[in-house]
Order: sequence, then structure tokens, then C-alpha cells
Amino acid sequence: MGGIPAADSLPLYFMPNSMKTTVLDKTRTELAIEKEDRYGAHNYHPLPVVLERGEGVYVWDVEGKRYFDFLSAYSALNQGHGHPRIVKALVEQAQKLALTSRAFHNNLLGEYEEFITRFFGFDKVLPMNSGAEGVETAMKLARRWAYEKKGIPENQAKIIVCEGNFHGRTISIISASTDPDSYGRFGPFTPGFVKIPYNDAAALRKALEDPLVAAFLVEPIQGEAGVVVPDEGYLAACSAACREKQVLFIADEIQSGLARTGKMLACDHEDVRPDILILGKALSGGVYPVSAVLADDPIMLCIQPGQHGSTYGGNPIAARVAMEALSVLKEERLAENSERLGALLLSGLKAIDHPMIRLVRGKGLFCAMVIEPTGGKDAWDVCLALKENGLLAKPTHGDIIRFAPPLIINESQLEECLEIIRKTLRQF
Repeated sequence: MGGIPAADSLPLYFMPNSMKTTVLDKTRTELAIEKEDRYGAHNYHPLPVVLERGEGVYVWDVEGKRYFDFLSAYSALNQGHGHPRIVKALVEQAQKLALTSRAFHNNLLGEYEEFITRFFGFDKVLPMNSGAEGVETAMKLARRWAYEKKGIPENQAKIIVCEGNFHGRTISIISASTDPDSYGRFGPFTPGFVKIPYNDAAALRKALEDPLVAAFLVEPIQGEAGVVVPDEGYLAACSAACREKQVLFIADEIQSGLARTGKMLACDHEDVRPDILILGKALSGGVYPVSAVLADDPIMLCIQPGQHGSTYGGNPIAARVAMEALSVLKEERLAENSERLGALLLSGLKAIDHPMIRLVRGKGLFCAMVIEPTGGKDAWDVCLALKENGLLAKPTHGDIIRFAPPLIINESQLEECLEIIRKTLRQF
């Protein structure tokens, strides 16, 4: 039985007078956070800020305070908040035709498929929604290819992954994780994964001696692990080793791709073309869930009708938005801006002399600062102070702060952000 609702869950006009004063004394921020805590699952630990508006590199909270967004929704907002071209595409298409499912054709899917395959140089694309769905799709493709093309006995195909990886939160993906927070007490797990150290081509070559290996799944730069950049030549060596052993090289570019690192793809830094490419996040400019898996015909055509799909995958809104989001990246030269300003951000961070800074690393506008806890203060405390000073960033893995602003940021804005970071650290 539902019973009588608690007084503080009622609209203000239904509350007893004794409760109205308490509620009215609270800020909009406090009320919003309390409501999330009460009615939502506790699967995130966000900073105590409640945002209600975004434009370009800025966001505003419910109290009207403005911040620089230095997370970009984990690289989903490479084109900035509310890019007018992308929003226009979303609104116009939503008013015309939003969804058909794949039971029928629509007038935009083929146009989008041609656009994105030519954009990245692949034969085919399989459109999905979230990044995790993209990774699941890539794994299914690799296994099906292994059985049909490589001749691996059914149900025996293995996929090599790297320690410290983050590919999503589904059961199959966390089966490949080495992070206890991701996989702890969620088993039983999906078999068929081999875990090796990241940035260790020799370890990969050894693992590839197993004839049951179908694919190597890797983030060109590990984002969630704290923007871990591999040694120069690592990706090229891995790609060559996979090619030698007839193993698929799968690049998860959901965070590192789409101009974030100073190239359209992080793999482009080493002229590596993956066998399977996974994209998401900024593929929609942050206005809609869109992901894509790209591969050539011998891989993609292993999946036939009825064997994989999604109700929303390739819907007209997603198709229209993704084409506009990619066009913005190219026409506004955001990879070039990321490369130029990323160098300024990295050098500016490295120039800060402070005992809490243990290490700074990154590529393009994809940087991280490793914090040495000092005097009982850690990366979380630094991020809280950054928030108070007008910049939003978030720790990962306890002691690492990611800095990943929208790629539309300009030099004067970047310098203002560096000054905020310097000012904040002087408080500790």
C-alpha cells in the first residue's frame, strides 16, 4: 500500500505551514540534490552543483552562477553546449519525423550511413545509441567474424583487453574490467576475455600466440583511467601485431575520438586504421544519444537480419544530428583548435609549481593532473574549490582530475581557466 506521502515530498501548496518555512529556507541547489538523493538510484557521486543552462564553454547553475565546463560530459560536448547548428538540426527533425524503428526505411538513414562511412573511410556502419551499446556491437561483430571467417570453433573466441580499461557498464563489458568498483558483486561474468597490461606491445604479442584470439579491444588513450597516454608507437605496434596474427584491432574512440586529442581520431596520431572503430558521445554534440560502429564488408556483413539491432538505432533524429555534429567538427576545425590550445593547456598545467601536483599528462584538450593528497586534502577537495572559483572538473580514480573543455574554447578563455586553476591550488 502506498500510504500517506511524507510532507516534504508534497508540492508547497499542500504542505503544512510548519514545514513551509524549512523548505523555503533551502536553496534551489539543496532542494534539487535532496530530491535526486531521495528518488534516484545512488549510482553516481556528482559534485554538489545543479546546472540548468549551458552555452558554448559555459554552464550556469540554478542560483545563476556561471562556470567553465572542464569535463564536457566526458567528451560528449566537444562542439560546446547548445551548438546552434546541432540544436537546429535536432529541433527541425524532431518536428518532422523522430522514429520509425528499423522495421521500415527512413529518408535519412542511408544518407547518414553514406556520410559517416565516407567521413572515416569504411565500407559500412552499424548505428546504435550509447557508447556501451557500440562496444557490445563491436564485440559481437568480432566474435561472429571469428567463427565465420577465421575458423575459430564456436563459443571459443577470445577478446584481449587492457588493464585499466573503461568501455561501459554492461555485464559483458564489466567482465573485461579490472576495476573492482565496476565489476564487484555483479557476477557471474561473461567469459572470453584476456586481460593484459596497457601500453605493453610485448604483452599483446605474447597473448596473440593463442589461436583462439579474435580481437584486441583498446582505448587509444585511456580516459576513465585518468587520461593515460601510451608511448609513441604503441598503437602502431599493436595494429601490426594483430594484422600478423589475423586478429581484429578494435579502437574504442568514444572518449578519445572526434577531435578531442588534436586529431579527428586518436589513432590518427600514429596513422593506425582500426578494423573496427567505435564512436559515441560527441557524435551528437551532446544533444542526443548516438553511437556508431564502423567496419569493412568482410567484418560487418557477418551479421545478417534479425541478429543484432536497436529500436532507436539509426533513427532520423540521430542521423540528422550526427551528420551536423561531424560537419561542425570539420568545418570549425576543432581538431586543429584542440591541438593548438591543448599544447597551451598542457604547458600551462606543467608550469604550475605546487606540492599537490604529482604529474600532468595529456594530448590535445584531453589532460589530467594527478594529485598528491596533502594535509588531509585530495583531488575531490581541489575540485570543490575549483567549483567555488568558477570551473567544473571531476576526479577519477580518487586522485586524478581530468581537464577536457569543449573544443570551441579560445585562447583568452583558456588562460582565464589556467588562472582559476593556479588560484585554486594556492588555497591549499
